[in-house]
Amino acid sequence: MKNIPRKEHPFPQFERKNWLNLNGIWQFEIDRGVSGLDRRLFESGSLSSEITVPFCPESDLSGIGDKDFMTCVWYKKSVTLPESFRGMRTVLHIGACDYLSTVWVNGKEVMTHRGGYISFSCDITDYLKEDANDITIRAFDDTRSGDQPAGKQCYAFHSQGCHYTRTTGIWQTVWLEAVPETYIKSAKYFTRIDGTVRIEAKTVNAFGKTLYAAASLGGKKVCGGKAKVTTETVEIVLKIDNPRLWFPGEPNLYDLTLKLSGDTVKSYFGIREVSYGNHRFYVNGRSVFGRFILDQGFYPDGIYTAPTDEALKHDIEMSMACGYNGARLHQKIFEPRFLYHADRLGYMVWGEHANWGLDISRVGAFKNFTSEWLEALERDFNHPSIIGWCPFNETQPNQDSELIRLIYNMTKALDSTRPVIDTSGWVHVAGVCDMYDCHDYEQNPEIFKARYDKLMAGKPAFDNTPLDLCFVSEFGGTWWSPGVNGGWGYGASPADMDEFLKRYEGLVSALLKNDMICAFCYTQLTDVEQEQNGLYTYDRRAKFPVERIFAITSAKSVVED
Repeated sequence: MKNIPRKEHPFPQFERKNWLNLNGIWQFEIDRGVSGLDRRLFESGSLSSEITVPFCPESDLSGIGDKDFMTCVWYKKSVTLPESFRGMRTVLHIGACDYLSTVWVNGKEVMTHRGGYISFSCDITDYLKEDANDITIRAFDDTRSGDQPAGKQCYAFHSQGCHYTRTTGIWQTVWLEAVPETYIKSAKYFTRIDGTVRIEAKTVNAFGKTLYAAASLGGKKVCGGKAKVTTETVEIVLKIDNPRLWFPGEPNLYDLTLKLSGDTVKSYFGIREVSYGNHRFYVNGRSVFGRFILDQGFYPDGIYTAPTDEALKHDIEMSMACGYNGARLHQKIFEPRFLYHADRLGYMVWGEHANWGLDISRVGAFKNFTSEWLEALERDFNHPSIIGWCPFNETQPNQDSELIRLIYNMTKALDSTRPVIDTSGWVHVAGVCDMYDCHDYEQNPEIFKARYDKLMAGKPAFDNTPLDLCFVSEFGGTWWSPGVNGGWGYGASPADMDEFLKRYEGLVSALLKNDMICAFCYTQLTDVEQEQNGLYTYDRRAKFPVERIFAITSAKSVVED
């Protein structure tokens, strides 16, 4: 794996030893006429060019760097399975491929998946040959249709406003995994701060077998359990004495080993509970002020894909260096490796979908949103760093409110352990929001403070906003790009560094000192292309004295225990 980009295991919370990373050079073809099916490219011996996976063709790291619209692209790779796969089932995993993906193996169609942000997989064993095998992937992606979630991908040729370079096709790791005939398909962990850990595992061909679970801390086993499999789903309840809890900045994590017949999975979990009530957000029963930053997950050379695993971790470290204890993962479902680092660093995050680009006034919009959102809830459920869900952001005034209500209710049904914001910022649906939030880019600290001081007097901050507003989930965004031509940010750019720091402190302290506010989210971590309001440049250089920013951001809030 020496020369393979992004060679680390892509799913560290559900890891087997026997796997093969398929990142690297693939054959590639842009199908601008969407004629590849008619030309039967899935049977073709070769495609017209090459690409470096997992980087999208718009990116420089892919070796393509084509920024034009690509409605359809094709990938092909010849793979010979290692000896360790012999006698096992072979599962193909695709971390993310935007948007409508079809997979062929040796010219035979295996599956189709809808959704550009979430992982999917298929058992390809019955399609394999003894020698080399051709894997072909087609991605259809029409960001201008209004029929698919596209996040901040630009609907115009040139990036503009808060829409940026598009991502087409594969943008996360592609890999093969060997599993026995009887294996663990997935597992969910429900934790309580009294040390109770309920494991709910789904199995394949396991009737009558026994599932074993063992938890350890610092290499020392703390408890174990077992259960006989009588249905597809089996449950084990562990009890840990004197549990070490996961908390922001205190990332205690337990290693977990699951065994079923000849299958062994390496995993981990954090013990913590989150809740909200009376304008307070609680982690493990302690009132915590959420100092979140807006993280859009864009990179100059990889677009949606971080160039290295270290770059993912570094973004979190940059945020924490500025005093933040978490982030809104904005208009993008982030990859599991990012969540892994958040778990390990004790960094809280809000999980969000990329609903921009989807016209949710259309009756059928739910078809292209719901399935992918449910897949995200399932895949990322176990991450202790995720402390809340927000499926939608800044939805349109003519939205289908019943869609918002449906997604909220489905989210709560699948995960009753976390608060849910129905749609961040603009048009909330009455009765379907656990924490009411707002977006406010007022740049004058005095006006900003007076607005939220109204809450402490029992008055709404804005007309038609609820009195239980508690989360200013976008603010700041101050434009700062001295010496750079073009670009934009919110408000007039400060005259100098001192003016910026004074404005930043005024806005931040107005919320930290407000007894009715329990969280904020500053826009944003880094500049992104023409949007130049980050605390860091797009290439991750600090724009301000980090120690000054840290002191302002980390000042004690009046609502913290």
